[in-house]
Amino acid sequence: KAMEQARKNMITVPLKGLTLQHEIWGVHGAAKVFVRPASDGTGVIAGGAMRAVFEVAGVQNVLAKALGSRNPINLVRATMDALTKMNLPSDVAAKRGKTLEEILG
Repeated sequence: KAMEQARKNMITVPLKGLTLQHEIWGVHGAAKVFVRPASDGTGVIAGGAMRAVFEVAGVQNVLAKALGSRNPINLVRATMDALTKMNLPSDVAAKRGKTLEEILG
């Protein structure tokens, strides 16, 4: 049953190379997670529970900080919340009615 439920809740993480698209906050309960993209060669700089999520998601360069609760289950859920909120530049451009070049600068 757990495997079926996990397959239903899988998400795709929009990456920019081997890092994230932009900085983002994730929250679950008292656990807050701040995640930001990192330059190539930085590696995964994150606490234990968050590190496992990033490695499974395929993120190789990221900076993350856990604030509030250090409960591992809530940290994983807050990290998943942050990754779920991640937007592609093309989505942002479509919402704003601008071209992709205007958004990326």
